[in-house]
Amino acid sequence: MSMLEQLNIGIVGAAGRGGSFRSGIEATGRARIHAVCDNNAQPLEEAATRLGAVEKYTDYETMLEKSELDAVILGTPMPLHAPQAVLALQRNLSVLSEVPAAVSVEECRGLVAASNASEGIYMMAENYTYMRPNVLVRELVRRGLFGEVYYGEGEYLHELKELNEITVWRRKWQTGIRGITYGTHSLGPLAQWFSEGSAGYERVTRVCCEGPGSHHVDPRGDHYADDTSVMLCKMTGGGLAKIRVDTISDRPHAMTNYQLQGTKGCYESARSRGEKNRIWLADIGHAKDEWHNLDELEDEFMPEMWRRPDEATLQAGHGGGDYFEILDFVRSATGEVPTPIGIHEAMDMTLPGLISQESILRDGAWLPVQNSREW
Repeated sequence: MSMLEQLNIGIVGAAGRGGSFRSGIEATGRARIHAVCDNNAQPLEEAATRLGAVEKYTDYETMLEKSELDAVILGTPMPLHAPQAVLALQRNLSVLSEVPAAVSVEECRGLVAASNASEGIYMMAENYTYMRPNVLVRELVRRGLFGEVYYGEGEYLHELKELNEITVWRRKWQTGIRGITYGTHSLGPLAQWFSEGSAGYERVTRVCCEGPGSHHVDPRGDHYADDTSVMLCKMTGGGLAKIRVDTISDRPHAMTNYQLQGTKGCYESARSRGEKNRIWLADIGHAKDEWHNLDELEDEFMPEMWRRPDEATLQAGHGGGDYFEILDFVRSATGEVPTPIGIHEAMDMTLPGLISQESILRDGAWLPVQNSREW
């Protein structure tokens, strides 16, 4: 696409999640928040003032029709992501969408078709791939220090029962459906690590999923879906990944749990505040039975993006991920760089979870995951 001097951005869901992106947008020097949209009119007024928007709307399609935009950021509930992205792409606007990309395979197909036909770019805002430890592990894998990567684990353990009663859409789309409904935070970094640790890009080719059933009820007495869902993923190169999502069980939060195993190294993230991320790498002289603190490798191996983070980066949500994903989106939408989590990478992170929802209903059957590049 041609280089744009500055993006006019419209933020949807600006009174909630969408309002967290201001620092990243301002830091680019190539974008501004032109319009905000939220169906809740009262907090929208405050959001428009806080974000510096010159226009505000309570209807998304009206904003698309009337506002002079180049891009939209979707910070809306899960079932709105794909329909809202399609409407913007059909108007040749660039889209940054919260996760997951869609809530059905049919929506995924429509989204891919709209992206392929659009002059705008599509990017999924998988902020966990930008977190400091995950960026460092990816670099270590890229440099071959893990050898051949063949196993990984990702877990998102975040009890959300009270939040279900506030953001009521979650009660259906996150805790009312069996299987992996919110898995991209866990799968996203693993997918990148597997790809860096092989001869080519890797994706999930088939999945199976099971759960232990429901042991909790909501305030109305209705059972949630399975308390924990576990999905096994077979990768293109033969490797295996395990994804666990649990937003129901009563327990301390542990939302960024990862493990990675290769022929020459392994990594285990901290599971509580008192622990450290730990790593073992044969090629840098670690004793075979001795863990090391991941932080010890930052001076030599940390990519430039995280070497001198400023205050805006450190204050951004999701471990700085909200800041860096905005930088990449603006650079992609203005034609500077390829989109790092474009439409097909978004499908690679979203489709396995959707297929797991069919697998769990079929007693954990292994089912194929389609490659959106072939649609």
